[in-house]
Amino acid sequence: GLNDGLTRRVIEIALARHDLYGLDWAWLAFGSEGRDEQTFSTDQDNGIIFVCPDFLDRDALQLRFLDFAREVNDGLARCGFPLCKGNIMAGNPLWCLTNEEWQERFTQWIRLPEPEALLNASIFFDFRALYGNEALAKALRKWLLDRTGGARIFLRLMAENAVRAAPPLGMIRDFIFDNNTEFPHTLDLKAFGTRPFVDAARIIALAHGIPHSSTTARLRAAAEQMKLGSDDVNAVIDGFFFIQMLRLRNQGADTRPGAANRIDPEELNELDRQMLKAAFKQAKRLQSRLQLEYRL
Repeated sequence: GLNDGLTRRVIEIALARHDLYGLDWAWLAFGSEGRDEQTFSTDQDNGIIFVCPDFLDRDALQLRFLDFAREVNDGLARCGFPLCKGNIMAGNPLWCLTNEEWQERFTQWIRLPEPEALLNASIFFDFRALYGNEALAKALRKWLLDRTGGARIFLRLMAENAVRAAPPLGMIRDFIFDNNTEFPHTLDLKAFGTRPFVDAARIIALAHGIPHSSTTARLRAAAEQMKLGSDDVNAVIDGFFFIQMLRLRNQGADTRPGAANRIDPEELNELDRQMLKAAFKQAKRLQSRLQLEYRL
């Protein structure tokens, strides 16, 4: 909520210096911000959707939005939101598009689900309007869900990608560790902790027409639609929240650069270790459901 408020204020300050009055547009948040799940260690993922009236030149109008967007991107960077290394920002012409152009971009990713398209889908399909005409984002969401529900090949490939990020549970030991030489004997709470929840919830939402962008809202809506027990879905959500809490606690501490999402489980107390293990098991349950649904 604080990040949203700060972003909206930066947008308002920039708007005072750009003539966008009377135009129909919205500032879109993607990724973790689009899901309402930003942590302290984050960068920018944003874009613009706009309507081009018949009497205006589309390219000239986009340039006006790009000038404005780059000022917002720079302002956010000065406030502590680093520029996106992948340039997924509204100041990039690739992500400052009309409604029809966003639809065309999404269609390409769904029809040709190559690795890059699947990666883009995992970022851009978690969108919401942060400022401007929210109806534009809602209409784009409805349009998207009308097409993903029957896109079986696309959803299956998304599910294949999702289950590759297996929670680090050991058969003999409680946890298993990756081969990170810089941070040995640590767990990546983002890549193998929260990501399984996020990916599974996204696929379920795209398959079942669930219009929410946040992981927890998607899971709750899915539970209602699929007649899952409330205790079951609450256990999954509690597991997700617990890992998020550990990430936030770790980021608030004096961690080494690059270790914002990494913890050594031996440094946790016994209760937290057991709760982390239980949270990973909930993530594994979600992945098992994907494997069953898509026969992986």
